[in-house]
Amino acid sequence: MSASLLATAVEQIPAATGVGAKAWLLVALPALSSAVLFLAGRRANTWGHLLGCASVVGAFAVGVALFAQALSAAPDQRTTELPLFSWISVGALHVDFALRLDPLSLAFVLLITGVGSLIHIYSIGYMAPHGQASGAGHSDPSRRRFFAQLNLFVTAMLLLVLGNNFVLLYLGWEGVGLASYLLIGFYQDRPSAATAAKKAFLMNRVGDVGLALAIFLLWTHLGTVQYSQVFARVGQLTPGVLFAVCALMLLGACGKSGQFPLQAWLPDAMEGPTPVSALIHAATMVTAGVYLVARCNPIYDASANGRLIVTLVGVITLLIGAIIGCAYDDIKKVLAYSTVSQIGYMMLGVGLGPAGYALGLMHLYTHGFFKAGLFLGAGSVMHGMNDDVDMRHYGGLRAYMPITFYTFLAGYLALIGFPFLSGYYSKDVIIEAAAAQPGWRGLVMGGAAMLAAGLTAFYMTRLVLMTFFGEKRWQNLRGVDGKEYHPHESPAVMTVPMIILAVGSVGAGFLLQLNHALASWLTPTVGELRESEGGLIPPSLVGVGTLLLSAAGVLIAYLLIGRRPTPVVRPEPVSWPVRAARRDLYANAINEALIARPGIWLCRALVYLDNKGVDGLVNGTAALLGGGSGQLRRLQTGFVRSYALGMLGGGVLIIAALLILRFGIQS
Repeated sequence: MSASLLATAVEQIPAATGVGAKAWLLVALPALSSAVLFLAGRRANTWGHLLGCASVVGAFAVGVALFAQALSAAPDQRTTELPLFSWISVGALHVDFALRLDPLSLAFVLLITGVGSLIHIYSIGYMAPHGQASGAGHSDPSRRRFFAQLNLFVTAMLLLVLGNNFVLLYLGWEGVGLASYLLIGFYQDRPSAATAAKKAFLMNRVGDVGLALAIFLLWTHLGTVQYSQVFARVGQLTPGVLFAVCALMLLGACGKSGQFPLQAWLPDAMEGPTPVSALIHAATMVTAGVYLVARCNPIYDASANGRLIVTLVGVITLLIGAIIGCAYDDIKKVLAYSTVSQIGYMMLGVGLGPAGYALGLMHLYTHGFFKAGLFLGAGSVMHGMNDDVDMRHYGGLRAYMPITFYTFLAGYLALIGFPFLSGYYSKDVIIEAAAAQPGWRGLVMGGAAMLAAGLTAFYMTRLVLMTFFGEKRWQNLRGVDGKEYHPHESPAVMTVPMIILAVGSVGAGFLLQLNHALASWLTPTVGELRESEGGLIPPSLVGVGTLLLSAAGVLIAYLLIGRRPTPVVRPEPVSWPVRAARRDLYANAINEALIARPGIWLCRALVYLDNKGVDGLVNGTAALLGGGSGQLRRLQTGFVRSYALGMLGGGVLIIAALLILRFGIQS
């Protein structure tokens, strides 16, 4: 935002009243902090991380105040729009820079700023210079840059969820893409990080094109991009246009949330610092696609086929993520594919329409707690293990990192759906709602979701056993830097956020489902939660089956991993399913064959056509004219006798022609 636009916005703020008048601070605080850290240069090295944390904590405080104000209001009065200034005015297109405060956006604000604040605080210790984990008063240019980019990320995400129109949503959407590119490629000296950042940027652009085309269609057929007006006019769209809008929006959601077929970038995003992984995978970027579908619920409610493709994408993705997560030894990539799978559950939930919007969002919020805690726990393990991410080099770490172990254990149990923890209340109800769909849909969706739950329990138990239990495989090893491993607990600046997230992993689900608290809160935005009927499997049987499959996954992991020594070197060869999973089920090869190579061939063909066709025609015409003019130029000799001879010859020809014409006419 430019200084003039910000000044205009501030001048218009007093027109609003109450706490809502300060809603602009949600975006302004992290945005100004990011600008200061980018522009201040070395002068901010010693205090930049503190400013970055303070701005996000301040935004969280504003969010809590706004939430409290909305909570005290009647349900039909919890939606407020705060116009700041006129942003775009071209012909019939008028777009205001305006914020929409409603139950959905406020819930996301609390998640983004609350979990984001904990990740910022954790980053003070994680990004501190070696041996200076307290983070107070140390000069570290890379850390100042890191917090500048982290605040830019939070700013873009808040714009995405707070905008009252699709154009402002798209601005935040692209801002998140830019910030993720910077953060994934933060370690600029690593070619793998640069490749991962470019891959994430390009694959997200594929989805972004879909979202842009959907917005163009809405503007073309409805003449507006503001949420309230678009949702009120959905009935004016023809079935074909409506399905196209749903499909294009889903393409955008797949790109940003790492869903099939655009999921391949998400695990590679682990090249960034671990706090980035926690922010991207838990509270911000990957949740944007789920937010988009939930925000556009009036559009999807009008298209049964649109909802169907959302659920199919969710089912395919949750299986893909669960299968691949079983084969990796990289602790961060296992958690990354866990995110892919869990976002699949969320997409399945919101794809069920009124029977699942609130359920998908509830899993999104509980996932924000336990997945952020798991990633920060993984970062704590790496912090004590010389940044090694190979679980085969761990073992027995619970005795050296007790706080990390117990907080990680809370997140692990919540993720696998242990009874009465957060995941049990949020994930299992999605499985039951999917199984309650009529006919074959319920069997396929419910069965796939139950199977993925069992696989989740297996790969997460495998991760915990290989990391915290068993023999100390690191004792006879040296890291890539040649140093011995000396595992140790992380400092308080890192463990305190992990403890808070562990508490949320345990109790958030219970609080959100108590008296249907979250569903009631979201009713003004996504409608009342409806129960599905007609499923072929009784809900009680689905719940028991899910618990049994999860227990079986834990038991199998214990028998295969817990009771056997883990080799330090990954055994080869392995069976073809394991090879396929380790190669991401050939997702990169498929993208290479279907998109990348044809794209390269098309570019080469166009370049050849341009060089030989377009340029050839232009250059050939120029050569023809140049050659012809060169031949004609030879006639200009400069000798009078030549010109006289030419005049004589011309005169003879003219006389001859006249005589022929005259005698020819007479005859």
